[in-house]
Amino acid sequence: MAAQASPLTRYLCAAYSLLVIYGSLHPFSGWADRGAAPFAFLSAHWPRYVTAFDLAANVLAYAPLGLLAALALYPLARGALAVVLAALAGILLSVAMETLQTYLPARIPSNLDVLSNGAGALAGALAGALMAPRLLHESPLLALRQRWFVGGRRTDLGLTLLGLWLFTQLDPETLLFGVGDLRNLFQESPSLLYPADMFIRIEAAVAACNLVAAALFAAALAMPGRPVRALLATLLALALLVRAIAFGVLFNPASALAWLTPGALIGIALGLVVAMIAVALPRAFKLALAGMALMAATALVNLAPANPYLAQSLQVWPQGNFLNFNGLTHLVSSLWPFAALAYLLLAAANRPESGASS
Repeated sequence: MAAQASPLTRYLCAAYSLLVIYGSLHPFSGWADRGAAPFAFLSAHWPRYVTAFDLAANVLAYAPLGLLAALALYPLARGALAVVLAALAGILLSVAMETLQTYLPARIPSNLDVLSNGAGALAGALAGALMAPRLLHESPLLALRQRWFVGGRRTDLGLTLLGLWLFTQLDPETLLFGVGDLRNLFQESPSLLYPADMFIRIEAAVAACNLVAAALFAAALAMPGRPVRALLATLLALALLVRAIAFGVLFNPASALAWLTPGALIGIALGLVVAMIAVALPRAFKLALAGMALMAATALVNLAPANPYLAQSLQVWPQGNFLNFNGLTHLVSSLWPFAALAYLLLAAANRPESGASS
């Protein structure tokens, strides 16, 4: 059988590239011409102060990009050609980002950043080129994709969005599953304070509605006849694990479960019960209910007050090296429900792809 391209890896590569661009240019404010030549940083001396964290972060940030680029190029480019093209793409993107940082007062362009980014892209490209045949044709993940989910590019796009939903759980400033908060993007004033019991209700409703929406979103991608409830339980477990790891790393290990508030617990229980029942609905009803749950949760999260359980932790939280990463996770968290809603509308307006449930 002739080797085939993987739309999923191309969607993931495009999504990751956008994340790198945002993380490199965050906070996108204060643009100004400081009188420096755009490419002067390439021939400048290396930065005086360099930390191991910065070097490791630059390498690790571009390694997945190189890996995904090599996988996305397969089978059009393989072996050494794929390595060269994928690494070159990473280096060019890094140079472009450092050049634009010349005009951002909060950022300092660096040739060392380009070098470390390029090293990461090269390492990822080497791994991707070596593993492409196995990952795209023989890997357990591919078998899982084919066994559990409907075939087609639309499903690959949906799985990419589902992966981004898991990524949003890394944002410590939101309520549990609380995607769609636009107030920071538009610099709106904070919402009014509510009594503690009212906050618990709002937090529970946000968590429950978003859990139902994500669960039905995943169920709409699943192959008919598969144990969808087991899939949803796995998705929930992964999301909670990502949340705990994020809090443990960004704050401290003792805070790994700081997000598990009374409202969050109620929301998890309520959302799980509703989702387990709703997955038995016909596909059209699942799509409609997922859309309504998304809209309700987005409205609620923009009305919710600051989380009183996390307010003190956030006030003393030294974001430091995580500043750009946190801006990135918050952006994805803010925009995710709108991308998901557009996907649901597209899925509802078109006939199911081959093998889709009715």
